Amino acid sequence: MYCGTSSSSCSCCHWRSSFFKIFPRSPIIPIFVLFLLVPSPFFCRASSLETATVRTTNQTSQPGDELQKLKMIRAYLKGINKPPLKTIQSPDGEIIDCVLSHQQPAFDHPLLKGQKPLDPPEVPNGYDSTGVTVEILQQWRMSGEVCPEGTIPIRRTSEADVLRASSVQTFGKKVKSHVLVDTSGVAHEYSKVYVAGDQYYGAQATINLWQPVVADPNEFSLAQFWVMAGDAGIDLNTIEVGWQVYPGLYGDNQSRLFIYWTADDYGATGCYNLQCAGFVQTNNGFAIGSPIGPPSSYGGAQIDITLLVWRVPGSGNWWLLLRPNILLGYWPSVLFTHLTEPASQVQFGGEIVNLELMGQHTSTQMGSGHFAEENYGKAAYFQQLQVVNGDNYLVPVQNAQTYEDDPNCYDLQGGIDPNWGTAFFYGGPGRSETCP
Repeated sequence: MYCGTSSSSCSCCHWRSSFFKIFPRSPIIPIFVLFLLVPSPFFCRASSLETATVRTTNQTSQPGDELQKLKMIRAYLKGINKPPLKTIQSPDGEIIDCVLSHQQPAFDHPLLKGQKPLDPPEVPNGYDSTGVTVEILQQWRMSGEVCPEGTIPIRRTSEADVLRASSVQTFGKKVKSHVLVDTSGVAHEYSKVYVAGDQYYGAQATINLWQPVVADPNEFSLAQFWVMAGDAGIDLNTIEVGWQVYPGLYGDNQSRLFIYWTADDYGATGCYNLQCAGFVQTNNGFAIGSPIGPPSSYGGAQIDITLLVWRVPGSGNWWLLLRPNILLGYWPSVLFTHLTEPASQVQFGGEIVNLELMGQHTSTQMGSGHFAEENYGKAAYFQQLQVVNGDNYLVPVQNAQTYEDDPNCYDLQGGIDPNWGTAFFYGGPGRSETCP
């Protein structure tokens, strides 16, 4: 969606709080992505973050330890950066490798070895692909370069990328994000809407795109939806898709479309994007994990992306589509222990990491960095929340509940609107007068 606040003809500009049926709280231009064809400030490379940042410790590293770490990093990079058929240098400094589709990282998985990407399936009934089709471009596509048929574009992982992580083992991994404080002492905070208590064969949402300020490289801010099954803290399975700003992972402050999965509660399995064997990419025109934009502007144009994840009847594989018709790929059902069957919960919302440096709440922003009550054009939003039912139909989310860790820092207001369906505004500035 692309909608300027001055456009009186755009229905999204007339969403009024009077339309809301507020969700109960829990106790505990669709651009479909719009990109500029000329350089803009959004695409300026944040060179100050390019230097690898390593978390400080009280111990002094020995030369032998550093040498061993570099050996491990280079071995990891050799495994994850596959030999390209073609390489494209992006104007923002990133390198995109065009890798033969059957040689992508997914097929290093022991259960997927020797396989090739599957043909695209039928989308769920009720999926709406109408509207103005805008060619999907990322910055690496601006020169007119493309990855050949039979290959997929993969953002090359650099040594500096891995050095920013605390270890090779944790690079590209998410910590336990379903609890308030994970085992490393890192706090996660949420403003989200969820449904549970049924069988869910997929989900779709239109997500407002912003570029929030992230206060520390080891914090992040994201907007996503989760498709979940299993027990949190034990054997949780998740599929997660959305956009994020994560300097510690990518080395800059740009918004990027990302994916994530785990089959063991964020333990040994799963990763971001294509950083491990798992997700099978089928599209040769979109690099997962590379920047998207431009972001929405406060009081100005609003930019949205619409994402659909659904379980294909028969195979049980979970496919990912970027609206209108960009099939990005799939998570094979064999990756999972519980998502071999339908999901038992779906969540939609914002998440940040709060390191509480200097004993204070982080100033990392969620969404636009403004509270939900500022409404359209100023607060970030999700709209058209839908799930896929057992008959393979997309249907509106019903009986949703909300969860907010601290409404004084990041809040949420939602309900049902005639034009936007099930929707909500969310976000906040983090540390402020209301969030000390």
